[in-house]
Amino acid sequence: PTAILVFKKNRTNRDIFFIDASSEFEKGKNQNRLTDENVQKILDTYRERKDVDKYSHKAEFEEIKENEFNLNIPRYVDTFEEEPPV
Repeated sequence: PTAILVFKKNRTNRDIFFIDASSEFEKGKNQNRLTDENVQKILDTYRERKDVDKYSHKAEFEEIKENEFNLNIPRYVDTFEEEPPV
């Protein structure tokens, strides 16, 4: 897995924007690849900074503080898919 962190100087807000793009790739023989469409989806989501179910979440400082400053992505972006009952 890969994580990309973007830091900005002179920010006026204290929120952190999380994107879980772990399912956004094209399977390869020896290594997986991000397609142009995958990259564009990530960039568009980052620019808009909007919550997308199972993909992205903007966490306010208070929410991060409540989570004891744990920045583990699954804590903020829930990608769990419930299995149908058998």
